[in-house]
Amino acid sequence: VQLQASGGGLVQAGGSLRLSCAASGHAFRSYTSAWFRQAPGKEREFIARINSRGFDPSYSDSVKGRFTISRDNAKNTMYLQMNSLKPSDTAVYYCGAQFIGGGCCGYWGQGTLVTVSS
Repeated sequence: VQLQASGGGLVQAGGSLRLSCAASGHAFRSYTSAWFRQAPGKEREFIARINSRGFDPSYSDSVKGRFTISRDNAKNTMYLQMNSLKPSDTAVYYCGAQFIGGGCCGYWGQGTLVTVSS
């Protein structure tokens, strides 16, 4: 499985962006998948996850109520809709797939940069 994250960019505080994670290979459809982010000088942080069928999403407290994770298995793509963006959301965002032993991920995308200006 290869993952390609896209959709990052520069946005003003309060704005919105939608990230996409396009996967190659049908195996992606069988994996619980997730979004993480890494801000400069900080460790990679879990943001959201969704099961293989697109149900039971869960979020970190830092994004709950503002971000929405979804997937379209027919398109082999996962999404992260980000609303009410804050400067503290500035980071490189990574998509991942396949939780192993409760941890993520067996597969990672290359990351897409989101910059939120104040």
